[in-house]
Amino acid sequence: MRIMAVDFGDSRTGIAVCDKDEILASPLTVITEYNFEKCAEKVAELSKKEKAEMIVVGLPKNMDGSSGERAEKCTEFARIVSEISGLPAELWDERRTTVAAHNYLNETNVRGKKRKAVVDAVAATIILESYLEYRKNCPKP
Repeated sequence: MRIMAVDFGDSRTGIAVCDKDEILASPLTVITEYNFEKCAEKVAELSKKEKAEMIVVGLPKNMDGSSGERAEKCTEFARIVSEISGLPAELWDERRTTVAAHNYLNETNVRGKKRKAVVDAVAATIILESYLEYRKNCPKP
């Protein structure tokens, strides 16, 4: 199944996709959009263009597992994207993905403006890799 992952942000939203066999997750793009509804529309359009069959939206839980204001916003974003696109949207715990993305970019020596341009897509890729690993190890009956 072709799955698209979203790392939603107030100004930049990272997008990643996987292949049909759910083996390889790759960063796709970063959408720069400050308007909540317009961003949801752009993500839905991109899901159609990429022939996604499902959307996974990162859920930024607090470190203690509770949900805050940001998690509520991402939950609403997932609901709207699902409504617009007609695709199922699943929320996936994204704790520490941005930190992991920055660490990866440090290791690959990506700095400055280039880092800012790609960190959200890398975070979306990490979300998707985590989700794919879960699907592989915990198949639904």
